[in-house]
Amino acid sequence: MKRWVALLAVVAMGVLAGCGGQSQKPAASSQPASGSQQQPAAQGGGEKVIKIGLIAPLTGDVKTFGESTKNGFLLALEQAGFKAGDYKIEYTIADDRNDATEGVNIATKMITQDKVKAIVGSVTSKVTIPVSEIANQNKVVLVTGTATNPKVTVGEDGKRKPFAFRACFIDPFQGTVGARFALDNLKVKTAAIIYDKGNDYTVGLAQFFKEAFEKGGGKVVAEETYTEKDTDFSAILTKVAQAKPEMLYLPDYYQKVSLIGKQAKEKGLNVPMMGGDGWDSAELDYQALAGGYFTNHYSSDDPREEVQKFVKDYQGKYGSKPDALAALAYDATNILLEGIRRANSDDTEKIREAIQGLKDFGTVSGKVTFDQNGNPIKPAVILQVQPDKTQKYIATVNP
Repeated sequence: MKRWVALLAVVAMGVLAGCGGQSQKPAASSQPASGSQQQPAAQGGGEKVIKIGLIAPLTGDVKTFGESTKNGFLLALEQAGFKAGDYKIEYTIADDRNDATEGVNIATKMITQDKVKAIVGSVTSKVTIPVSEIANQNKVVLVTGTATNPKVTVGEDGKRKPFAFRACFIDPFQGTVGARFALDNLKVKTAAIIYDKGNDYTVGLAQFFKEAFEKGGGKVVAEETYTEKDTDFSAILTKVAQAKPEMLYLPDYYQKVSLIGKQAKEKGLNVPMMGGDGWDSAELDYQALAGGYFTNHYSSDDPREEVQKFVKDYQGKYGSKPDALAALAYDATNILLEGIRRANSDDTEKIREAIQGLKDFGTVSGKVTFDQNGNPIKPAVILQVQPDKTQKYIATVNP
């Protein structure tokens, strides 16, 4: 992985000049370039300034994730008055299109040209894993809101990436929670798993669900894979139907899950479906997935005061209820701001140490204390998809 990332970094350095999606307007401009946005620079006066970046998929197959992430990031900065400690916060935003090479290009540019001290993002694990390598190698603090694969904060060699953190729980916990819910609440004993064999997120969730499901007494009777570009799943669904599972586990993002769910019902597979936090999007096919369940990081129906204040503020600014992507970006940004505030320095080693030392730090998705690998210890919620395009809160599951 490291050699691959290093190669991507070299490629990135060579193509930055032609990387139209990340080109930025001069700092003094208030008009964002296509695919990027940069805050006007501080105007003299000796003011202390620290630059941070946001990397998110604002276009591409999971663009709703990126839009929500950008909204949560900007709301947190606005509420902080674009300040942390004695430092004014300047930011730049860029679109990775949910492409790992593009993510590395952007991270390299932010670090070497924009001179950012910290990055919030990216969103998906397949982009954030190589981005976290670049950030860690350059001692730039990275806090992702939503990348759940363990390899975001721990390298292939098993060593901790000390500058990488996340605001979300990780896939081993999410897969285990899904398996326990299937066994204890859905009362099923057999399951089929269908996943993208080229995506770290789906591979990881499939693996952790299977391990926990079979450890709990269940049996996975069918396990089928596909590739990112596939849109016709009739062949693998025919195999799955022949195995007669009592449920389907679909650990992918909303677009692919919507296609599979619809085609499964057309095949007569009318069994409960379940997945992970990748289902959380307004563009999920709510009719095809109606009645299905997914694990997630927060519910807008949570009555806690901090949750309801966030929901109210977000709705007031953007006119819609925040999804988990928005909540976690908001949390990740506030975690970073708190680290800068406590360090009261632009020294990234001091910021990293301050974040690692947070104890029961209040966020929308729960109180955060980091473990030795930069992962927050926090609960998960189970939500059920409703045909009226809403999500019903079912349960909270603690670690």
